[in-house]
Amino acid sequence: MPATETMPAPLHHASAAVAVTTGQGDWDTLLARISKGKTPLRFAEEETVFVQGQPADSLFFLVRGKVRLSVTSQDGKGAIVATLSAGKFFGEGCLAGQPLRMATATAVGDCSLMKIDKPMMARMLHDDVGLGEMFVAHLLARIIRYEADLIDQIFNSSEKRLARMLLLLSHFGKDSTTETVVAGINQEHLAQMVGTTRSRINLFMNKFRKRGFIDYNAEAGLTVHRGLLRVLQD
Repeated sequence: MPATETMPAPLHHASAAVAVTTGQGDWDTLLARISKGKTPLRFAEEETVFVQGQPADSLFFLVRGKVRLSVTSQDGKGAIVATLSAGKFFGEGCLAGQPLRMATATAVGDCSLMKIDKPMMARMLHDDVGLGEMFVAHLLARIIRYEADLIDQIFNSSEKRLARMLLLLSHFGKDSTTETVVAGINQEHLAQMVGTTRSRINLFMNKFRKRGFIDYNAEAGLTVHRGLLRVLQD
C-alpha cells in the first residue's frame, strides 16, 4: 500500500480523511531487526494463506501484492471484510490471545509475505519501543477503518456503500482526480464487501459509468473519477 492510505469518511463527510503515514520502508527497517522466527513466503493468485478456524500462532506482513480477508458463517454465507495491499500486517489477533483465525486470507494475484511467529513478535514489541509505537498506530488505524465500515453499513444505502468501497479500493485521496481500483476485484467481491446482491452492484456500476464517475476497460481496469464523491455527498 502507498505510504499514505486515505479513507473517505462515511455519512455526509465525504471529503474527510484518515491518513496512515507509516511507509513500508519504515517497516522493512524495523522488521530487519528480527533475526529469528520469521519466514519469507510466496503465494500465487487465489492460494490460501490461512483458513478461518485454524490455530492463530503467527502474523503476516504483506511485502508485495494484495491479500483478501473473508469470513464464512455457520450457514455458509460469505463476506469479504478487507482487501489489503503491501505494507500491512494481518493475523495480528494472535497477539491479543485469539486462539483461532477469525477469517480466511487469500492471495489476490501473486504476493510475497513475511510470516512472523507470535512469540518473536511479542518479544520485539516489548523490547523495541519504535516498533511498538508503529504497531500500535497500525492497529489504531485498522480500528478506525472498521468503525467507519460499521457506521457505513448501518446508516448508508447500498449505492453509497459501493461508492465508498470503490474510493477505498482505489486509495482515493483528497488531491486525487482519477485512481485505479486494485486489481483482482470483481462484482461478486464488491457484493460481498458492500453487503448486497451482485445484480444490485451491476445496476449501480452501470449508473456510475453513465454518469462518468467510473471507467472500465480490459487494459486499464476499473478507474474511479473524482465525481464519485458526489454520491457520498447526496
